[in-house]
Amino acid sequence: MIKRVAIIGLGTMGPGMAARLARGGVEVAAYDISADALERARNMMTAANGVLDGLGIAAPAEGAASIRFTEDLADAVKDADLVIENVPEKEEIKASVYKQIDGMVSADTIVASDTSGIPITKLQAHISNPSRMVGMHWSNPPHIIPMIEVIRGEQTAMETVETIRDFIKSLGLLPVLLKKDVPGFVENRVLYALLREVVDLVERDVIEPEDIDTCVSWGIGYKLAVVGPMALLDMAGMDIYHSVSSFLNEDLCDRKDVAPLVRDQISAGKLGIKSGEGVYSYTPESIAELQPERARKLVAIRRILEGRD
Repeated sequence: MIKRVAIIGLGTMGPGMAARLARGGVEVAAYDISADALERARNMMTAANGVLDGLGIAAPAEGAASIRFTEDLADAVKDADLVIENVPEKEEIKASVYKQIDGMVSADTIVASDTSGIPITKLQAHISNPSRMVGMHWSNPPHIIPMIEVIRGEQTAMETVETIRDFIKSLGLLPVLLKKDVPGFVENRVLYALLREVVDLVERDVIEPEDIDTCVSWGIGYKLAVVGPMALLDMAGMDIYHSVSSFLNEDLCDRKDVAPLVRDQISAGKLGIKSGEGVYSYTPESIAELQPERARKLVAIRRILEGRD
């Protein structure tokens, strides 16, 4: 049974993961090499806990769970049943973390990567006990979205997969098991197929960004929140899908590189919210309003999907 979890890296995802795990009665050690990141994570935890209150996910009895922050890696992973690696998406950085913790954790400790798409099989080459390594891909924001992808690498023991699956279920979350370890896993493959098409449509001046956001949010997204894509095939009819895809597939964007629109934005320093400008422009004030407003809407939708409102 998993009772103690160490989270290595507290960037965008770490604080929300820590907050949700603690609500499940887990003892969490939250580690980052940066003191600034630790302080930022503490501040983000307050907002995450407020959202969890809104979802009706009660805090455990006093003393049943805790979150402690540390800049000492050995201290973070000591006695951990599960270590979740959450460092930047570069294989060499992840490999360095695995090398450091290899001699610090027990043979029974499970090491999970929250990578967004690096195949787990590749990452297993950097750890001495690959049978205890698994992919555990949370979706952003992790304290709100209950789905977690579980990815078995070529050397992952089935017992490891089952332990993580059961642990996720015990938290009241939804494990999705992948049958194959493919780059990007499933969520990001589907998402990036959509993003490739919408960027192409904007780049070809078919539609304005505001209008495609409306189209996807209130058309495709609104529907898919209730009816999954495979169920949608049944709803529409396989004959209809066959008829439309027989001519539409040929015209869909299939580029293998990154679109010039994206490269140009990066060259201009327009990275999105983090830089104050991307497709849209942002001020500190608008960012401060945007994040809680989006969280409020996601909470409201989740409560409806769960049949609670």
